[in-house]
Amino acid sequence: MTTATTTPAPSWTAPAWTGRAAHELVAQRYRLIEEADRPEVWIGLRPQAEVAADVARVLSARAAGEHLPLAGTLFAVKNNIDVAGLPTTAACPAFAYDPAADAAVVRRLKDAGAVVLGSTNLDQFATGLVGTRSPYGAVRHAEDAARISGGSSSGSGVAVALGFADFALGTDTAGSGRVPAALHGLYGVKPTKGVVPATGVVPACRSQDVVTTMARDLRLARLAADVMAGVDDGDARSRPSVPRRPAGLDRVVGYAVPGQLGELAPGWAEAYAAAVRRFEERGFRTEPVDIEPFLAAAALLYDGAFVAERYTAVGAFVEAHPGEVDPTVGRIITAAREIPAHRVFADQELLDGCTRTARRVFGAIDALVLPTTTFHPTLDQLAADPVGANSRMGRFTNFVNLLDLAALAVPAGRVDGLPFGVQLVGDTFEDDRLVDVAREGGFGDG
Repeated sequence: MTTATTTPAPSWTAPAWTGRAAHELVAQRYRLIEEADRPEVWIGLRPQAEVAADVARVLSARAAGEHLPLAGTLFAVKNNIDVAGLPTTAACPAFAYDPAADAAVVRRLKDAGAVVLGSTNLDQFATGLVGTRSPYGAVRHAEDAARISGGSSSGSGVAVALGFADFALGTDTAGSGRVPAALHGLYGVKPTKGVVPATGVVPACRSQDVVTTMARDLRLARLAADVMAGVDDGDARSRPSVPRRPAGLDRVVGYAVPGQLGELAPGWAEAYAAAVRRFEERGFRTEPVDIEPFLAAAALLYDGAFVAERYTAVGAFVEAHPGEVDPTVGRIITAAREIPAHRVFADQELLDGCTRTARRVFGAIDALVLPTTTFHPTLDQLAADPVGANSRMGRFTNFVNLLDLAALAVPAGRVDGLPFGVQLVGDTFEDDRLVDVAREGGFGDG
């Protein structure tokens, strides 16, 4: 293949807020929060005076010469990620505890100058892709309150979409960071597993959980992910990023043929085809990819034995508090207890075969372009079929962590007045390559 050299991505430049302007920035955000009247977004919102004091402190430190690349930014944190001073609930009040310290990712972002605005709502125990499975309220879409926000990182997506936060943290096991990003026209960075440590994160499926970032600006979303990255002794699964291939693009993207897309919302198949054409117009070669092995892997996450890891994470708590757990979440987690051990090994063998296929596919392309999700249901549609609708949402996202791949959700226009997004899926540790693909394909900043 011919390798093209790519231009380094433009670096994020934090706002030059100083003095009184910094306090005005914080006041403006709190006015937005009050005027929007979306209490379901938050589980814990920090006092305005504390946030303003933190912003003033980091800006003063930056002015004194400290390297604080995120100074002047406010971020929201999904409430299954520890923030000292705010209770961690995982959207279950009976589970709540007061963390003694920040999660590793929160600490690193603070050290880079970012300031926590508050903690956000989620599908309970990060079990869902819809954003409605929470006693703190169903998180409604930022633009159409009759529709779901997407989950499980629902509050984080809406907090960014409504302009409360500059960026937000989610977690992504089955697509929980990418789906709300796509439904709100945001960039959603889903790093390779282990590159960002999960120390201080309530697990959903510990071996598959990834902390993600969402922002309106790709540079900011990527910078925040880079700041969070690095091995941490508190997470035995954390690891350094070691790309398999040299830097630069082969300028080849794969795409799914229409017959393998399944049922998409009206207009979404056409929007997806337009996204693929955009790559062609930018000089990329596009190659059809058989995605059936990926779809087979995706089915294993909930329909196979790997769902048993959710019982390992919180099963004992769920069984001890049946009346305080969302009924759908409770059924998923308690049913996982009955899965026999031999099924894990059978499913692992199937997954190993899918992984070998993935290695071949991603050795020949820079990225696989797929719709991020399949449709954007209303709250009423979801209520009529909560499990079936949720399953449809994860058709193109469930396989990514199981196959140890990187992914990046990017905005790709609007359909019927609402955001539509695609995702770029890449090989293990090829996170930076995906950013280059997005930028050169016309889906990124700069």
